[in-house]
Amino acid sequence: MAAKIKKGDTVVIIAGKDKGKKGQVTRVVPTEGKVIVSGVNVVKRHTKPTQENPDGGIRTFEAAIAVSNVSMIDPSSDKPTRVGFKTLKDGKKVRVATKSGEVLDV
Repeated sequence: MAAKIKKGDTVVIIAGKDKGKKGQVTRVVPTEGKVIVSGVNVVKRHTKPTQENPDGGIRTFEAAIAVSNVSMIDPSSDKPTRVGFKTLKDGKKVRVATKSGEVLDV
């Protein structure tokens, strides 16, 4: 199955505490069905001192979000859209925005 959301895509969060925020996908975890979006779902973890980090302290990082809670941004209208697939005349399979029909893969 082809991936509908890939690293580098601009997405909007459609559910959860960060609903409405936009960001770029920095990592995709297909086995868990999750993505990590820059600047979204930032969490803090209190860490004990270790050999790598002798001071310990509070560490902030972006946690993963379920793929079902993000939606691609349509490049023509800058609004959320679903992703479909289309085969071009040369036989190449590309992702397309279902609202506008515009090709997402460059």
